[in-house]
Amino acid sequence: MSEKLIESNGKGFLVLLLPISFLIIFLVATWRILLAILMLAIGFQVWQQYQWQQWSGQVNPVFHEMIRETQGKITPMDLAMRGNFSGTTAKRYLDSKANEFGASIQNSQDGSQVYYFINASILGDILDSSEPIPELSAQPVTKTARSFLAAPEPQSVELEPETEASPPETHEEVKRSLEQQLIFGSLIQSELAKRLNVYSSTVYKRRNDPEFPEWCRNKDPDGIAWTYSEKTKEFFPLEEEEG
Repeated sequence: MSEKLIESNGKGFLVLLLPISFLIIFLVATWRILLAILMLAIGFQVWQQYQWQQWSGQVNPVFHEMIRETQGKITPMDLAMRGNFSGTTAKRYLDSKANEFGASIQNSQDGSQVYYFINASILGDILDSSEPIPELSAQPVTKTARSFLAAPEPQSVELEPETEASPPETHEEVKRSLEQQLIFGSLIQSELAKRLNVYSSTVYKRRNDPEFPEWCRNKDPDGIAWTYSEKTKEFFPLEEEEG
């Protein structure tokens, strides 16, 4: 009984050994050819990736221009029509950009995909176009704000008659608060935005504009021009020359 079992196991081992032996012989005889095929496949993939990167570099200016025009909203069809290439290629390009910039993808009513790319400028425009902030009451302030660096005693200011809509001492409290802020001769971005009755993002976008002081003068309730300091990241009032 044991001899039959040994004979059966030996035949099973030979049946398994033969295919393995043929496979080893095949690999030894053809390994150079298989290696060459593998290298060719890798090289082809690298070449395709290089070609794609070169093509994407040519399409990037068109893509950036469309993002500015459409405020970040773009579809594969829009890009394909502008760039004069296939929709499949346009979708592949937008998928790569969505993965790169973290864009959101939504399905429209007709089943097509819409890509939304948001940057700081587009976000500021969206905020500016949303519901405006309530109108702020006029805030009287002296135009020689830099004199507060010496921290003099606050001077009394004659207040205008209060209306029923204004809470008691609103102007006086705003005056005192602004004077305390300007002890250091400057305002931060959120404080200046509140004073100019605009969004903080609007001040951020315009702060390096050469026309920023004049823009502030038109917005400021007391006609004060403000300038931005890159060094301190604060906003300072410009002193006017006495006429």
